[in-house]
Amino acid sequence: MSAAADVTEAADTAGTAVGAPGYRARHTLPLRVEAMRQLRRRRTLVMGGVLAALPLVLIVAFAIGGTPESRGGGNDRITLMDTATASAANFAATCLFVSAGFLLVVPVALFCGDTVASEAGWSSLRYLLAAPVPRARLLWSKLVVALGFSLAAMVLLPLVALAAGAVAYGWGPLALPTGGALATSDTVPRLALAVAFVFVSQLVTAGLAFWLSTRTDAPLGAVGGAVGLTIVGNVLDAVTALGSWREFLPAHWQFAWADALQPELEWAGMAKGAAISV
Repeated sequence: MSAAADVTEAADTAGTAVGAPGYRARHTLPLRVEAMRQLRRRRTLVMGGVLAALPLVLIVAFAIGGTPESRGGGNDRITLMDTATASAANFAATCLFVSAGFLLVVPVALFCGDTVASEAGWSSLRYLLAAPVPRARLLWSKLVVALGFSLAAMVLLPLVALAAGAVAYGWGPLALPTGGALATSDTVPRLALAVAFVFVSQLVTAGLAFWLSTRTDAPLGAVGGAVGLTIVGNVLDAVTALGSWREFLPAHWQFAWADALQPELEWAGMAKGAAISV
């Protein structure tokens, strides 16, 4: 058994053996303390910087290579990428489109897969348990904070994209590739719904990463294992020979959030994808 699993199991005995006056298990390792500990980690700051930089990189790319509308290309089919510079809302939707498939998987796997394994590797986990922090409390605090940071990462990207897109392309309705547009007042709620679905769809990766984090002392093993299994799911979804069996894969529904950006809101795909992920 790994040191991570070994040392967390010791918390059960430690938590029940303590009879010190004033001891309350629920008061150990408050969420705000764990959140501040994780916020100060270098990987948190680096991941936030990468996500915040992506919209700026795309704006520079469009400035150098020309906007999608001006390039044309002889293809009558218009995609979300072709309307990227129509407004800030279109730019935010495009950033979400190019990152939802893989980039947004990384912070989820990183925050959930690194949280326990890294402390076990540093041998600092035993000092948390010496408080003592009961095993359930320890894992619950770390999982809640990891999911909170994962959600913050997914919200950060479209927020920066909206701000940068408003400066670069102006504020306006969300032009739809199929024709028509969403009213300006509807764009932010629809984008928020899309982000919420992306977060729910990543619960599978979060669960795998967190479980692996309790089974190994190597953070890269937990993070890489979760990302690897997610990639396997994407590969299997590309195998059309599987037919309707692909509908049981979370990866099959990863872009169902696009239904939120239709003139008439479609719930079927997002409901199925969310049910599979949960």
